Amino acid sequence: MFDTATYIRRRNELKKLVKEGIILLFGNNESPANFPNNGYYPFRQDSSFLYYFGLQRDGLVGVIDIDNDRDILIGNDIDIEDIVWYGSVESMNEMRQRCGAHETMPMKALKTICNEALGKHRKIHFLPPYRHDIKILIFDLLGIHPGQQKDAAGMDLIRAVVKMRSTKEEQEIEELERAAVIGYKMHTTAMRLTKPGVTEKFVSGQVDGIAHSYGSMVSFPTIYTQHGEILHGAPSMNILEEGRLVLCDAGAETINNYCSDNTRTMPVNGKFTQQQLEIYSIVEACHDYALKIAKPGMKYADVHFAVCRLMFDRLKELGLAKGDTEEAVKAGAHAIFLPHGLGHMMGMDVHDMENLDQINVGFDEETRPNLEQFGTNCLRMGRRLEAGFVVTDEPGIYFIPALIDAWKAKGHCKDFLNFDKLEAYKDFGGIRIEDDLLITKDGCRFIGKDRIPYHPKDIEAFMAANQ
Repeated sequence: MFDTATYIRRRNELKKLVKEGIILLFGNNESPANFPNNGYYPFRQDSSFLYYFGLQRDGLVGVIDIDNDRDILIGNDIDIEDIVWYGSVESMNEMRQRCGAHETMPMKALKTICNEALGKHRKIHFLPPYRHDIKILIFDLLGIHPGQQKDAAGMDLIRAVVKMRSTKEEQEIEELERAAVIGYKMHTTAMRLTKPGVTEKFVSGQVDGIAHSYGSMVSFPTIYTQHGEILHGAPSMNILEEGRLVLCDAGAETINNYCSDNTRTMPVNGKFTQQQLEIYSIVEACHDYALKIAKPGMKYADVHFAVCRLMFDRLKELGLAKGDTEEAVKAGAHAIFLPHGLGHMMGMDVHDMENLDQINVGFDEETRPNLEQFGTNCLRMGRRLEAGFVVTDEPGIYFIPALIDAWKAKGHCKDFLNFDKLEAYKDFGGIRIEDDLLITKDGCRFIGKDRIPYHPKDIEAFMAANQ
């Protein structure tokens, strides 16, 4: 948790942006894993509640009364039975003091607050809920059916939260740097353990343990797989095999829940084959090109398509692609190799603020998503970059057998793709390299003092020295 003044300042700024009414910020409750008293661990608080109130306990709601300039912390004090099992915790009043709210009220008062606001026809703002218990609570409080709550959520509040959370404060950047330290330990651990004969599950389990031992938790379920062409491939009990590539996409959250998100692709035996190097070097060049050109004022969609053109040019050199690069990218031919966007916003959520809808976070009135074209429809971030934004830089090349077969059968983009040569890559897998970029006043930089090895020679040297 940051200092009390941080949360008071943030809530005051939010009041100015939203202008009128009352704001309801719902904290999370415990979420049961398989029965009510066996909750998922560790507890994860809602990120927007954390941003404005900073409190990690379950069962809390923040009420920001803009018209009366009052901040109210809603929740019940823990009773003696809970203290027996979990130990003494802060009282509601102690938490109120830490976050700088004006007063506390028990949970039953929330219904009264909402009824009075509805009776006076005041605006009640809330963010789109994503947990079913909160949806039921909103239904009880405001009478809005869960199926209608996303549309009923206040756009004024959504825009204000996106505006504030998109630009990272210096103390947030420091937290992201701490997350990068944990991410470095996770990925270098994966490199040390990767070798023929061990299972994907074993390595990924060790990687997850690093996140839990140095921070709060993983920032998303770890991807560690020899099937890198499966974009969100979960670790399996498959044994790592000589000659294969393995892709590790993993990140951590700090105690204050700021995230890291990195991907590395490495040879299982520590040595790239010539074919692997040829594809890897293209992804490496694309990764570094984004770092070179991303800067304030530039649309991240333009960075994405610049990377796609570079990738397509290099794939033409290998004979896998052909034709005019500009026309090929316009037609979406590149998406057979790169079916996702270059990156996404990152911060307190690994896909920062994704519950507020990506069209509100990664796009704006000027830059709109193209939802019609395969691949392009998966861009999470297209808007103009600003100093203080944090985005991921994660190009990849994937050889997805089912996708190759489907496009070949339809003749889709046949003027730009050499399907016969692609046949030889259907057992290749996939490669992705990912780092986190902080947009600075005149360009960008990687987050993280220690660079996780990603140049081929560095990966090979690290694996040789640490196994």
